[in-house]
Amino acid sequence: MSGQLRFEILGPQRAWHADREIDLGPGKQRAVLAVLLLSAGRPVSTGQIVDAVWPEEPPANGPNVVQKYVAGLRRVLEPDRSPRTPGQVLSLTDAGYLLRVDPEAVDAVRFERGVQAARQRHAAGRTDEALAELTAALDLWQGEPFAGIPAGFFAAARHRLVELRAVALETRVELELASGRHRELIGELVELVAEFPVRERLRHHYMVALYRSGRQAEALAAYGEIDSLLREQYGIDPGPALRELHGRILRADPTLTAGIPEAEWPAPARSAQDVETAAPPTAAPRPGVSAPPPVPPYADLAPPLHSAPGGLPAGPPPGVRAEPARRDPHPLPTWVSTTATVAGASLALLSFGMVTWLAVAPYAVRRRSRRLGLVALGYFLAGSLLAYMINTDDLETEDSAAEAFFGLGLLAVCWLWGAVHVILLNRWVWGRVTGRTVEAQAHEEERRVRREQARNLLHRYPAARQEFAIGRPDLARAFDDGGLIDVNAVPDHVLAALPGLTDAQRRQVAMDRWVRGPYASMEDLASRCPLPLAVTDSLRGVLLFLPPPGTPAGAFGSWAAEQAGPR
Repeated sequence: MSGQLRFEILGPQRAWHADREIDLGPGKQRAVLAVLLLSAGRPVSTGQIVDAVWPEEPPANGPNVVQKYVAGLRRVLEPDRSPRTPGQVLSLTDAGYLLRVDPEAVDAVRFERGVQAARQRHAAGRTDEALAELTAALDLWQGEPFAGIPAGFFAAARHRLVELRAVALETRVELELASGRHRELIGELVELVAEFPVRERLRHHYMVALYRSGRQAEALAAYGEIDSLLREQYGIDPGPALRELHGRILRADPTLTAGIPEAEWPAPARSAQDVETAAPPTAAPRPGVSAPPPVPPYADLAPPLHSAPGGLPAGPPPGVRAEPARRDPHPLPTWVSTTATVAGASLALLSFGMVTWLAVAPYAVRRRSRRLGLVALGYFLAGSLLAYMINTDDLETEDSAAEAFFGLGLLAVCWLWGAVHVILLNRWVWGRVTGRTVEAQAHEEERRVRREQARNLLHRYPAARQEFAIGRPDLARAFDDGGLIDVNAVPDHVLAALPGLTDAQRRQVAMDRWVRGPYASMEDLASRCPLPLAVTDSLRGVLLFLPPPGTPAGAFGSWAAEQAGPR
């Protein structure tokens, strides 16, 4: 009868006799069978079964309990066996209980053998056979093994099987990518990355599939996700292979699309020289009609006094369609934000400002705002100081005027202003107060995030400055840097459009750069062209102060140090 038995443990534990499913009985009896299946063909002692099934509280009469469950298994596995006849499928030997079944009857064994066979075929260069073998082996999985069974022995077995499945999945995806099925794999890879978020090999395949499908931005976003995850949860960077792939995608490395039809390749990043030499097609003149003299582009604009260094073209870009503002990808429903505002303001009022920080902190986490985090810390310190003053106050001694004034000031800040602050943190309320819509705020936040991403990209990959024309709104480009301006590279007409400056201040910024050279920092700009503090604060997040192209880093660093010193 053992030749007709089949067992499944790669998912819900089930057993079959021919085409009939067997009822395996209660949970502990199933656990005893699972121990025997993991050692099919090898005897397992009673002590080993007790330790595996009852890892924390073994029964006092463990051997008798195991014998009872073994008898139950014999009844369901060998229903035709007479009570006094020794078991043929599950027998007792001197070394322990032995389950006599063909190893191929257990799906976990078939899975492991299938993975091993696929490795051998892949090593022999038979890729198609290896891919078919892996696919058949992975199809045996129906869910999580040993779900609901106590940890310990089964946790280790589960971890080993899941790890083997993950490696098999990575290998299968790699083989399918090599066969050109990158577009069909993206949907499955999304699920696998969610299931195994920190497996870098899967993330590597996901990024390659996206890039080969012409979705370069999404491939870079996939890298950003695992980079943030590893930094926030484990304090580490992605591995060398993933970092190298990120750099190759940024450079539009042609080897990433080797063997892929050219029509499916993503467009490589345009360099500044490509933009300069590119010219729009012109219509051929009709016979007999003389063509009008060519009009230089943007002839109505004054030529810049200080052209862009390094051979980069000056002047505005050809017409580029502006992308519409994008909303928060995970906006909160109105009733949720309103409830949070009411609850936060009530918390600040009812606690007399003691826990106002608790109402502000969730906004800092949600918006990933360091400034709000510091404000929440300030509320916490002020509330703690106020609580300390109240607890140590001697009611029989009259406080001085300074102490009373200081205490009332803390109370006003934490209590009244804290409640108002929480209300103003609601985007709808803040939009009503400032006259800016929620869409405008979302667009502004999107631009700020893109500027931070572009700065981080420049920090990690300085070559991105030329490849993506970061900080050059005067050039045609596909990369959105959030409106950054490279103050040492843009032509004068871009400086003439800097926000918050008067015409005289704009002319002074351009003239001083032309006469005295590049700016080293925001402080250097503010000292050379006296600007109001409010203006410098608004420009600080927009301007880039990069060395002119071709300037050695050390030379520019010493120059910047000189510029930052007293004049």
